[in-house]
Amino acid sequence: MTFLPLTSEESRTPEQRAAADRQVRLHGGRITNMKATLLSHVPSFTAYMEWYTLRDELVPFIGERAVSLFSYAISDENDCLVCSVFFRRILIDNGEDPDNPQVTETEQLLIDWGRLIVRDPGGIPDEFYSRLEQAFRPELRVLLLAFAGQMVATNLFNTVGRVPLDEVLYDYRKPGDERTR
Repeated sequence: MTFLPLTSEESRTPEQRAAADRQVRLHGGRITNMKATLLSHVPSFTAYMEWYTLRDELVPFIGERAVSLFSYAISDENDCLVCSVFFRRILIDNGEDPDNPQVTETEQLLIDWGRLIVRDPGGIPDEFYSRLEQAFRPELRVLLLAFAGQMVATNLFNTVGRVPLDEVLYDYRKPGDERTR
């Protein structure tokens, strides 16, 4: 059982329906369990859906694959079932092995940074910061870190809120992982 209320399509208020319809119209997809939970409070839903705005701004600079790898690294390191499995699905459906991806130097830098952000945000070595400064201009570093912060917040929401994993994602869990929340 989820700790937070999970709205159903039938029970949504007109404001909740409008917010859900806008999200699907602008970004496609569907109303996942996380989104249905966030719709219980439309301002929270709106704030969390800004993740898509940041993602859309990142894609032209680093590509969709790098965004997914960065997001997966953050979510996997956070042990967020909902988000990590969501990104596993994207990677797998695009022919990738999320557990052993073949990556570029820049993608590996993003994976390593994503994991460090979660594992030890105050202990990222100066040498690593130098690598980031060489790889990304200042404005892009701001965008990347803001995006990472949104990803961490989304992980926290799903994990602490005990948001159940969408059934369409069950087959994308890591081998042996039978969790559903």
